Amino acid sequence: MSLDRLSVLLEPHYLEVLGGFGCAGDPAFPDWARSLVLLGPREPGFWPHLKAQPEWGGPDPVDRWSRRVIGRLACDLGGKARFPFGGPPYDPFYAWALRSGRIWDSPVRLLVHGAQGLMVSIRGALVLREALDFTAGEKPCLTCVERPCLTACPAGALGAAGYDVPACHAYLDMAEGAACLTGGCLVRRACPVSQGYARLAEQSAYHMGRFHRAG
Repeated sequence: MSLDRLSVLLEPHYLEVLGGFGCAGDPAFPDWARSLVLLGPREPGFWPHLKAQPEWGGPDPVDRWSRRVIGRLACDLGGKARFPFGGPPYDPFYAWALRSGRIWDSPVRLLVHGAQGLMVSIRGALVLREALDFTAGEKPCLTCVERPCLTACPAGALGAAGYDVPACHAYLDMAEGAACLTGGCLVRRACPVSQGYARLAEQSAYHMGRFHRAG
C-alpha cells in the first residue's frame, strides 16, 4: 500500500488524504499499527455525491455515511477505522491533526490545512498495518500577513483566546446571524486559503444549521 494507491481507492468516495503519521510503538494504537491516515472531503464534488447516498434523508447522514464508507475501506485494507464522533470518549483528532505536519492550529485555534484552509473537515481516520511515507507541509498562516480570521467574527466569538461558543450561539439567534447560517462561518470564509477551496456554501450552511440547533 502506498499513498498513491490509497488515493485511488478514496477517489470514488470523494475523499482525500489530509495527512498522517507513523504510529508504530504508540500505546494508543494496536501493536500491529504502523500508520494513521486522516481523511476528509475532496472537492469539488463531495456534497452532491454525499446527497446521492442512501444515508441522506435519515438522521446524521454525514456521520453515518462516513462510518459506512471509511469503515468498509478499513476492513478491506485489514486496518481499523477511527472517527471524530460517536463518543464520549472521543479520539484526540485535534492532536492527531497537529501531529500530521499538514494541519496546524490557526490564529483562532481552529485547525487550518495547507490546501483547504479553515474549511478543513476530518471525516475519519484509517489505522493501517503498512508504514506509509508522509511529508510535512508549510503552515499557511506563516505567510499570511493580514490574518483576517482574527477580526472576521462579528460576535467576537473566535479569536486568539479560542472559541466562545455561547457568544456564537447568541449571535446566530439574532437576525444579523443569518449570513453565518446561510453561507457558513465568516471566520472560516475569511481565510485566504479557504477562499480558494471549492466547498459549497450549501454544505457550510448545513453544518452551521446543525450546530445552531444543537445549541
